[in-house]
Amino acid sequence: MNFFLHCLTGLALTSPLLSKGPEINKDALKNLKLPGVSINLEAKAIDVTSTATLTEGSLEFVACTKNTKEHEAIVTVEAKPSHIHTALLLLGAKAGHPAIRKIVGEGDNQRWIDLPPKGSPVAVSLVIPGKDGKPTERPLSDFVNRLDDEGEPDNAEAKKRLKTFLFAGSHLIGKEDESKTYLADKSGSVISLSTFGDELLCLPEVHAHENHALQWEINPSHLPKIGTKIILRLKPIQPKRRTK
Repeated sequence: MNFFLHCLTGLALTSPLLSKGPEINKDALKNLKLPGVSINLEAKAIDVTSTATLTEGSLEFVACTKNTKEHEAIVTVEAKPSHIHTALLLLGAKAGHPAIRKIVGEGDNQRWIDLPPKGSPVAVSLVIPGKDGKPTERPLSDFVNRLDDEGEPDNAEAKKRLKTFLFAGSHLIGKEDESKTYLADKSGSVISLSTFGDELLCLPEVHAHENHALQWEINPSHLPKIGTKIILRLKPIQPKRRTK
């Protein structure tokens, strides 16, 4: 596993298109053209066109782009991760950074410190074709098992851990005088269960080999057959307003 990309420093996207900017009205959101991404104003969510890729096996990702990590992800997406990032920003979510390792101090006092991921909370669900032909939205925990230390599925633990992902926002990389590359567009890391350090969305905290990151597997109970078109729904969780 590529855990922590040591050369990265957690840069947030800074181009005008991807910065939060002023509020955008509903008409503008409806007319937004990002291939494979649509704004679901009714659900206050981002709907991403996806394809089912697995029905069994271990997992390190929920979603990836095509021709990257299909052997360890539930779905592949047709959109660029940077476009999904843009859509999340337009719904008011704030990007943070994936888990990173950073040098602090000077001279002989330099040392590495590990920073956990950061970003707005996002709920992840899948919208699949029902038996009656109507789409049915299910929480991600319906499709993923968390294994206990004996290798047995622990559905209660899966539901608890998969309730919230973080809008980490991957990284921009490249020299200062050159155009930047959005790293997840290159790596294909859209939504991770394990910590890689380049993902768009991730679980809170660090999930590496050392703390049982690989204890995830597909629960095929509700999954359609491989190749079925489904919707990956990302819903930013708005902070609760404090009462006076």
